[in-house]
Amino acid sequence: MKIGIICYPTYGGSGVIATELGKRLALRGHEVHFISYERPFKLDRFHENIYYHEVEVLDYPLFKFPPYMIALASKIVEVARWANLDLVHVHYAIPHAVSAILARLMIKDRGLPIMTTLHGTDITVVGHEPQFFDITRYSIEESDIVTAVSHSLKEETEQTFNISGPIEVIYNFIDPEEYRRVEVPGLKDRYACRNEKVLIHISNFRPVKRITDVLDIFARVSERVPSRLLMVGDGPEGSSAHRRTKELGLAGKVHFLGKQERVVELLSISDLCLVPSEKESFGLVALEAMACGVPVIASIAGGLKEIILNGETGFVFQPGEVVTMADKAVEILTNGELWSKMSGRARKHAVRNFHIDTIVDKYEYFYQEMARN
Repeated sequence: MKIGIICYPTYGGSGVIATELGKRLALRGHEVHFISYERPFKLDRFHENIYYHEVEVLDYPLFKFPPYMIALASKIVEVARWANLDLVHVHYAIPHAVSAILARLMIKDRGLPIMTTLHGTDITVVGHEPQFFDITRYSIEESDIVTAVSHSLKEETEQTFNISGPIEVIYNFIDPEEYRRVEVPGLKDRYACRNEKVLIHISNFRPVKRITDVLDIFARVSERVPSRLLMVGDGPEGSSAHRRTKELGLAGKVHFLGKQERVVELLSISDLCLVPSEKESFGLVALEAMACGVPVIASIAGGLKEIILNGETGFVFQPGEVVTMADKAVEILTNGELWSKMSGRARKHAVRNFHIDTIVDKYEYFYQEMARN
């Protein structure tokens, strides 16, 4: 099949999932066309059967803001005609699904099936804004197939927009060959002493990630367990995180590593992953950690409760339960037998239930359904 994939090219989970999906589809013999304003960062080398098409936005004085949605729609039309696409798979309702629907209206000589995958903020943040509510709902209803990355997101979408049509749940995935615990000689020594445990947090440092909770949990843990914290990522809460670190007297124990393209090596030297978010439509970081044998302390928000087996691969609590989270973190870190059991179960659970090939099979099934109709 010839498949157009429209996604954000940046470090966010949706861009990673869309790119890895496209790469695996290409390996299966499909012709995949990525359409975005930049090359997806995971497309860092040549891949057979993969094409990238750049959306160029006109910089015209009368436009106060660049009209990306229109430029994207025009590019979808161009690629659909040139490559004879069988369908387009868009990640995020706004603006990608809207642009795809506009492109389909412009192509009058043939159909253009559209699958829309909802990843979270297109529903939980953008879609809740009054000025975007109707167009978000329209883009969902006009898509041929709609998928959500968790049951939690599906239910929120149905309730928020009063959607009556079916929404299929297809979880995000990991490639267990990439996400596995690896030996990285000397790496742990750069951040911790031999007797110290390593905790890790990975996010875009937005308020919803509750960055100060991460630091407050670690502060309580470090009082009872020799440990260090790796803070991977950056974002609007970065300054607050640095400030809170100093207030807690943790400056020598917390390492801010900024955005990292690869986190496998960092996860491989970690003993525990902290994900105390206010909201998580899925929780890809938690899944990646588990695949690397890292137990997770997380909130029960959204999709996290669907991927973490409470008491087996980690523990989940209500957002803000900092003291309880810290207590359970200490329990895991000070009980070698418990940690080993959780580590093994986490890896096994991630591979068994979220293997990339199993998830791609599900997408392929719906692609074929769309092509037949």
